[in-house]
Amino acid sequence: MREVYAIGSAMTSFSRLEYPLSEIAAYPAMFAMQDAGISKIDHLYVANMGGGRVNGQTGLASAVVDSLSLTPAGAETIENGPASGASALKQGWMAVASGLHDVVMVIGAERMREVNNLEATDFVATLTHPLAEYIYGVTLPSLAGMFTRLYMEKYGVTARHLAMVAVKNHGNACLNPFAHLHQPITVEGIIDSPEAMTNNPFVADPLRFFDCCPVSDGGACVILASAETAKKLGKPMIRLAGVGQATDTHCVHERAEPTDLLAVRGAARQAFKMAGVKPSDVDVAELHDAFTILEIVESEEVGFFKKGEGHLALERGDTALTGKLPINTSGGLKGKGHPVGATGVGQAHEIILQLRGDAGKRQVKNAKIGFTCNFGGFGNNVVCLTFIREK
Repeated sequence: MREVYAIGSAMTSFSRLEYPLSEIAAYPAMFAMQDAGISKIDHLYVANMGGGRVNGQTGLASAVVDSLSLTPAGAETIENGPASGASALKQGWMAVASGLHDVVMVIGAERMREVNNLEATDFVATLTHPLAEYIYGVTLPSLAGMFTRLYMEKYGVTARHLAMVAVKNHGNACLNPFAHLHQPITVEGIIDSPEAMTNNPFVADPLRFFDCCPVSDGGACVILASAETAKKLGKPMIRLAGVGQATDTHCVHERAEPTDLLAVRGAARQAFKMAGVKPSDVDVAELHDAFTILEIVESEEVGFFKKGEGHLALERGDTALTGKLPINTSGGLKGKGHPVGATGVGQAHEIILQLRGDAGKRQVKNAKIGFTCNFGGFGNNVVCLTFIREK
């Protein structure tokens, strides 16, 4: 199989966007093509979860390829819940690696704020099992709340640790002009102050408002190409070196150990093995922190820290922007935002910026290996990617 390189990358702001979904998808694509220095592609993949239900837009890829005047290139829409973005990148990687195409565009886009927060929560809740979970009122925050309580009791994670994740990621988001939340916060302000209960109420005990990501609109684009094409462009050689995907039981209550995220563990193992690196080799990572607990647990499951010790690494400052392994330098889903179909592509965009040395004030020094974890459902379909800068 051929090696695959990221030759162009761009994103919109992740916030509230007053544009049609197809335009949200097309906008970062134009800038990614400009970044790559190309005007044609062979194939287009668009990651999206809610176009049909939330925006009344199906056949999104067909609309986008025409909007960009890229016909007759092939175009497909990819849906894998909140892991749609990384799934689309996986498909793009397969197309180039197999020799089917030389240049592939991968876009992720979502316009979630067209509906109110209750409708958005219900839309995302359709990820749960329709007969065993959804009809009983199960939502993603409710699953995350139960998961968090179990993890706290088993491993000693506290509300302060969760708040520390939020504070760190909000701080990183303040350095990212494309992030949804430019709001610095403190641990004292969100859990210790007299106003904390008013400003930071419980959403799904023990998770509070600042433990949950915002509902966002946004788009991101990464262009993948063969080594031959990438070398001609004279850009930094950022290789998508490892791709991993794994699943777990759809119903959370059927898992033998509910505090284990086996799909995260399996997908990460594959992505590292394919790239020929170890978790300890990673310089910067983007983990799927839709809820603060997930950053801590994913950091353990992918192998960065021992099981039950992710919160201790957080305490030591290991995951801070200047720490041993900066995590969610973009602000993560917590601070940058979470337009579900765009999230995985947005994670890849941040890693590409970091490996190029183009991340500005949030740049990690000498970053050469980056990693992303895009979490679908409540851990029942996960895609992980490993990127390596070669020169």
